[in-house]
Amino acid sequence: MYRLENTLRPYAWGSANAIADLLGREPSGGPEAELWIGAHPDSPSVALAAGPDADRALDALIAEDPEHHLGAESVAEFGRLPFLVKVLAADSPLSLQVHPTLEQAREGFAREEAAGVDRTAAERNYKDDNHKPEMIFALTPFEALCGFRSPEETRNLVELLAAQVQRAGLELPGLVPQLLQDLGQPEDAVALRSAFERLIAGGTEVSDATATIVAALADPQAGPYAAELSTVVSLDAQYPGDPGVLLSLLLNRISLAPGQAVYLPAGNVHAYLHGLGIEVMASSDNVLRGGLTPKFVDVPELLRTVSFEAVGVPMIEPETTLLGQEIFRPPFREFQLQRVELGPGAEPVPLAQEGAAVVIVVSGSVLLDSPKGELRLEQGESAFLPAVDAPVIAHAVSDPAGTAVAFAVTTALGR
Repeated sequence: MYRLENTLRPYAWGSANAIADLLGREPSGGPEAELWIGAHPDSPSVALAAGPDADRALDALIAEDPEHHLGAESVAEFGRLPFLVKVLAADSPLSLQVHPTLEQAREGFAREEAAGVDRTAAERNYKDDNHKPEMIFALTPFEALCGFRSPEETRNLVELLAAQVQRAGLELPGLVPQLLQDLGQPEDAVALRSAFERLIAGGTEVSDATATIVAALADPQAGPYAAELSTVVSLDAQYPGDPGVLLSLLLNRISLAPGQAVYLPAGNVHAYLHGLGIEVMASSDNVLRGGLTPKFVDVPELLRTVSFEAVGVPMIEPETTLLGQEIFRPPFREFQLQRVELGPGAEPVPLAQEGAAVVIVVSGSVLLDSPKGELRLEQGESAFLPAVDAPVIAHAVSDPAGTAVAFAVTTALGR
């Protein structure tokens, strides 16, 4: 088992103190958006040597003996550590975005490589050849936009919005009846695509309509769709006239309580708005953006990637195994998340481990015990568990002051 040092990403939307408070350290003084834990080549964790060996980047360590570290089945299927774990702290909205399928990622990456597009270029869409299904586990109240709601329900929302504009004595933008016409088409996928394409095109018509709608929503809203309408106002305050402001009306507006989790498959349009969580994904950094960002938006590529399907909110309910493990299993083979809670004197809990695993402790102290040795992790510390270290048991460290909480991620090859 290897203790890890991890890279902190200081994106502008990050919180100044949420990650630092969670991990029990002093804030850096700047925004702290994501702590990356894994072997993605852009920001691999560093495996700290316990003996005379030198510290090594985790991807390099794994490459020295992939079957030893990942297990033969994982090497055969993925050829890499297939997941990436992040502690994510959003103090303001992330970009409206979507992730490609595996086939789209491979094709897009090969195409941009052949065209000679620098991997660090602003107009680069595909940073690697992998897909990026993901899930988020809320540590605090967590706000997000997630997937298309039904066109019928969105049509009801737009009609309410039109009435609000007229009550405010403002001229109804021509864009509004056009959206109602789009959303009234009989096939859901056609309706959603039409409305999405109209808004993502942007331009003066969209920005002017956004300004009128926001002006009509100046008074606090109550009743149906209050969260959706207040989100329009808050998004426009940060990204005035951006197409993503009105695109948010097409999406499910969700609020996760601490302990709840949601998963995001390929093609799902989403944006995290605010909150602290544990994010787990396939090991990739491929993002196609659709708004709420000054970064590059490739509309044709985005439209090829979006799944225009009305969906319910894809919540994940935890499963409790006969061994007392609390596990969140989204429908992806790359990862599953285990939450470990150990009160004073609690019985040890075995870690679910299929191949390699990573662990991060967010409260208290945890002792990891395997046939090959022990490793004690304090609040804020993390570790990489090679496949050969299984089985690993998590023990409570005697501390009458409180409860230890940790998260462990491994593959879901047994699905």
